[in-house]
Formats: sequence, C-alpha cells, structure tokens
Amino acid sequence: MLQHDKQPTPDRILELGFGFWSSKTLLSAVELGLFTELAPTKLDANTLAQRLGLHTRSLRDFLDALVAMNLLERHGEQYANTPETDLFLDKSKPSYVGGVLEMANARLYHFWGSLTEALRTGQPQNEIKHGGDFFSTIYSDPANLRLFLGSMTGISLGTAQAIGQKFPWQNYTTFADIGAAQGGLPVQLALQHKHLKGIGYDLAPVRPVFEEYVASFNLSERLHFQAGNFFQETLPTVDVLVMGHILHDWNLDEKQMIIAKAYEALPTNGVLIVYEALIDDERRQNVFGLLMSLNMLIETPGGFDYTGADCCTWLRQAGFRETYVEHLVGADSMAVGIK
Repeated sequence: MLQHDKQPTPDRILELGFGFWSSKTLLSAVELGLFTELAPTKLDANTLAQRLGLHTRSLRDFLDALVAMNLLERHGEQYANTPETDLFLDKSKPSYVGGVLEMANARLYHFWGSLTEALRTGQPQNEIKHGGDFFSTIYSDPANLRLFLGSMTGISLGTAQAIGQKFPWQNYTTFADIGAAQGGLPVQLALQHKHLKGIGYDLAPVRPVFEEYVASFNLSERLHFQAGNFFQETLPTVDVLVMGHILHDWNLDEKQMIIAKAYEALPTNGVLIVYEALIDDERRQNVFGLLMSLNMLIETPGGFDYTGADCCTWLRQAGFRETYVEHLVGADSMAVGIK
C-alpha cells in the first residue's frame, strides 16, 4: 500500500516567526555579562542572580532556555559556558565577538522593528532618521569604538586566517587592508607569512587601537597604520589591496568608484581582494548574506550585499584582467581581481 507524503506542519514557520524570542534571550545574556561571569567557574542560579542583579522570577527559565539553546551547560544545579560561548562571549578573551552583539542589542534590535517601513520606503531606519549616522555613533565614543573594533577582529578571525591560507601570498610582499579596524587581518597575514609588510588603512580615530593591537604581537616593524578616507584620498600603493565588509556599505556608483580607485593604486599584476558574506549566484543558499543585505537597507542610504558574479563584473568593468571567487569560511567568500 502506498504511503502518502508526510503532511506539512507549521513548526518551522512558527520557530522562525518567534525567532526574536531566542535572539533577545541571547542578546540580554550578553548585555548582562553572563558568559563572562561564568568563564572562570560554574555557578548556581542564586549566585548568578546576586552577581548580575537579577530578579529570581523566571531566572531558571532564562538560564534553562540558554541550556536548551546549547548556549549554556547545566551540571546539577550549576551552570557553565559551552566551549563555544566560553571562547567567543567571554569579554576577557581576544576572540570575544560580543561587541557586535552588544551593538545589535542596543541599536539594530530596535531598528529592525521598522523593517516593513524600510521595505515600503527604501529608506534607512537607524540614526539617519534623526540626522545622525552609524559611523558617527560608533566613532564618536572612544570606548564604544574600541569595543566595536575588537569585536570585528573576533568575528572575522576565521576569515582572516582563511585568506592567509588560500591566497598565494608567497608571490607578493606588500599589502594594505582598507578599513582595517583593530588590525585582525594584517596581524594574521603577518603571522602566517614572515616576508609580508602591511598597512592598516582606516579613519584617524582607529590609529591607537590598531597600533596597540599590532604591538601586542610584536609586529610594529612590519605593520603600520595609515589614516585616510577612501572617498577623499588615494589608496596606498602596494601589491595587494584588501577590502573586507566594506563595499556592501555603499550604493552601486560608490562601489564602482572605490573599485576604480583600487585599480588605479595597484601596479600591473597587483591584486584586489574583496571579501564579504557574498550571496551565492543563484541567491538561494547564503541566508546570512541575504539578511545582511536587508541590514544594509536598515543601516545605509544605498548599501546592499551582492553575489560573487556581481563583484567580478564590477572588477572587470574597472579593468581587472582576471577575476575569480573562492569560498573562505562560513558565510564569507572572496572575489579576487588581478590587474
């Protein structure tokens, strides 16, 4: 007897629709410093309540929800980090990515509530609505800037290591990371390839954070900071220019202008590496890349994410004679243009 196909259920739809429940639970845990508090040891619920200033009502539900989400472990009555949260959500570790989540909690969570308005109007829904912008909000506060730049290192560490491994750096001697932030990529490249010398190119307020981070690896002789604004100034003349999570901030004309400036700055056979959460060419698989593009709608007047094929087209239009796309790690891939 033939069996009918399994009947569909609404479970996945409901899980997605109420996804903000689990998201806010994680974001609140990060905001409270829960994972940092648990980093050295296991603690019971009452101790956590006292240390974090939490009410006892629903405390166990909060903690056990994190257990069910595989973000905490419970041993008897005591709670502990998982290996994942211990590595990435403990503020005392250089691998901490919680700065991005703190920003998401303080800013994006509210702004994404206006996604429907953004889709109807095509207008950003962040500080721009009130005369401000994302960059001035981050860069105007040194403490927030330091936290944000550090979190960029944590969230991009795997990608930086993959670029160091997958690109033929033995054929080149100099590079510049455009939008270098704390310096995570330059440091990883310099650690993997002893012959390389590099520049971290970013806005002037980034300099002390970059130089401190680089010095902690004893790489100050090989890695230097150059203050600059790529809209107003020429880019460094080096063998390889790298742009990570930069182009998606801007509209198409601005993207093409930045690529053209990179082409002009590079020598013959020089290379531009663009890495992002590149959307797959069929636009069916890289959910993170597609949602990041919606985030650019929320955050910027004209920014959007794009496919590897899109980027290669822009590179060829700028004059690059050879282009290719290679997956790096997770959602990130790189588009490479050779002059």
